[in-house]
This record gives sequence, structure tokens and C-alpha cells, in this order.
Amino acid sequence: MRIAYICADPGIPVFGQKGCSIHVQEVIRAFRQQGATVELFAVRWGDEPPADLADLNTHRLPPVPKGEPGIREQVAIAINPDLRTDLELNGPFDLIYERYSLWSYSAMEFAQASGIPGILEVNAPLIEEQAEHRGLVHREQAEQVADRVFRAASSIVAVSEEVKTYLSRWDIADKVQVIPNGVNHHRIAASVESAMPKSPDTFTVGFVGSLKPWHGLSHLVNAFAQLHQRIPQSRLLIVGDGPQRDSLRADLAQRDLSNVTHLTGAVSPTEIPALLAAMDVAVAPYPANLDFYFSPLKVVEYMAAGLPVVVSDLGQLSHLVTHGQTGWLCPPGDEGALAEALEHLYHSPELRQRLGQAGRQYILAHHTWEKVVERILAMAFGHSSELCRLALSGSETQHFRERWVS
Repeated sequence: MRIAYICADPGIPVFGQKGCSIHVQEVIRAFRQQGATVELFAVRWGDEPPADLADLNTHRLPPVPKGEPGIREQVAIAINPDLRTDLELNGPFDLIYERYSLWSYSAMEFAQASGIPGILEVNAPLIEEQAEHRGLVHREQAEQVADRVFRAASSIVAVSEEVKTYLSRWDIADKVQVIPNGVNHHRIAASVESAMPKSPDTFTVGFVGSLKPWHGLSHLVNAFAQLHQRIPQSRLLIVGDGPQRDSLRADLAQRDLSNVTHLTGAVSPTEIPALLAAMDVAVAPYPANLDFYFSPLKVVEYMAAGLPVVVSDLGQLSHLVTHGQTGWLCPPGDEGALAEALEHLYHSPELRQRLGQAGRQYILAHHTWEKVVERILAMAFGHSSELCRLALSGSETQHFRERWVS
């Protein structure tokens, strides 16, 4: 089976280190592990591809230069004819899979016109997100593109129930299925050697992610300050980089916590497992947010590493983590409750072990990228084992196409 993977979002370097970049890479890996041939069409590339994706067939779409936002938007929408042409020239494909971006519609329309499944993955309410955080000049045009691409797609993957609710305004509920993000359990394992010396006398609280306001880092620092007063041997490990780095450092210094905190800065995905192994507990301290639509990669990676997790009780996290069984839930934004939960886990090493083991077992049973892609393929081709076999068999591709179209 030949799959065209489309990422026309200029904010996503497909071979970068951001969470969205890792997401793109992992879905492609999982498709390939299922036996599919994948060709990647993208606007922004970032670093060199990882070694296991170095042989991936890639197609560069016209870049979107930095500059005045309105002009950038028009350049991005002008890519659609180029993408359509590239797909026509490099086909035929059996499946078009696209990560939804604000201005791209031609890939789903190409799939529709070709009589092949076109699956659109929606990770966020991008129109609202862009308008609030980065500015959106041509909002009406973005709404028109959204309507166009949602209607052209044969199926839509929503990464959370909240994203599915957002999509309901387009009256496309029959196309939408919620498939949360997964984890590469081959990369994130529970038996990795720690990247840092571990002492039985210390208790390391860890966080992985971009240093941005919506990740609740101010809540984490306030909670850790309370914890450290009661547990002087506690330590804080923050893995990642972002716009809040300088203010975070200043806050830690003001509280005299710099000497018990380690900020790694940006790290490569290959370094994450060993850094997770340096933690005793991992946190996702998201603030209270009525529009929490995330499917956080960090939490499934924490759990796959066998770490006990303390996460905010909201959105998809409330379903992913069963309180007291596979992790610990706290009221979002409640710094006192977060500090108390961490102190409780410090005093309960047996509970930490039990939560970590149960969380890992749950993730491996339900949330690997292999299982995500199996569900995607079932959306595309139905649950028939014969159809899936035909889809993945390069020698029977034409027969499969005829069966699917009929």
C-alpha cells in the first residue's frame, strides 16, 4: 500500500524536536511498520531525518517565508495547486493522510476525486488557536478552508473528545472518530539507564515539554517550592525549552531553588528515555482551562516509561489516568493539591511502583502508535481482515483499489 502523508503547516518542522514533529514521525513509522510505503509531502523540514527515516521518499512543498502575517497566509493557501500537482505526478496512492493545517485543502479533494480514502487528522481548533496566540488576518478564508477540507475528507481523526466537540459545528459527526495519541514503546521503555546519577536519598520530580504558559510551569514551581520546604531532598528536573525559559530561571532563583533544579534545555528525542529514567515521578500540571483539547504525548510517554504520574484532572487526562490506579489526578491549577500529591508519593514508594507498573501496562495495551495506526487503517478500509490484507499487499494494490471503490 502506498500512503501519501501531508503536512502543509509551516509551524511544524517534520524532522524537528517539537511534540508535533515527533507526532508526524511516529505516525509515519507506524504506517511503515504495518508494511506500507509512505511518501512525505511537507512545507517545513527542520533537522536531518532520524536514521530510520533517512530512506523516506520526501517531496518539498513551496516554503512559507516569515514576514507580515496576512501575506504569509496568502502564500500558504497558494500552495494548494502545487500540492495537487505533486500528488498527481507521484501517484497512484491508496490512502492520503493529512495533518490538518489552516490553509490546506487540495490533498483531501485529490483523494475524493481519485476515489481513495482521505483521512484528516485534527489535533487542535487551529482557527481559534491561531487567532488567540499568533494572530489571524483572513479568518473568514480560514473558515472556508476548514469547511472545504472537512467535507472532502472521507474520515476524520480527532485526537480528543474536546476536538471532536469542536468539529461538531461543521455537522460532520458521522466522519469523526476519536483516536488519542500514542507512544513508541520501543523507544520509551521502563528499563533504560538514567542519564543522571540517582541517589536513594533524593526524590526527583520531572516535567517534559515546551516551556509555554499553557503547560502550567508556574504552578509546578509554586508546588515544588512547597514540597521542597517539607522534603529538602526533593529535586526538580525540567526537560525542554521555550519562551518561558528566562522567566522560569528567574522565578527559581528568586525562590532559592536553582541549586535543586536542573533545566536541560532542548534535547533530542533519543535523549528523552534516559532523562525519564532519572525521575521518580512525572507531572503534567496543566492550569484550569475550559477549552483543554490536548492529547498530551508527554503523559503517555511518562506512563510507558513506568513512571507514576501526577496530572491535572481535565480533558482527555481524566480518561487516560484512573486516579489511584494508573496515576494520580489533581484539580487543575491547585498548587497545594499538587504539592500534597507529590509528598504523598514521596512517602509511599510502594504506591509509586504500583502506579508506574499499572500505568505502563495500560498504555501498552491501549495507546501504542501501532494500535493508533491499526485504528486509522480500519477507518480507511473497514474492519475486514481481507481488505486490510489487500491494502497492505503491494502485489495486490490494484485489486484492493477496485474492491474499495466498489
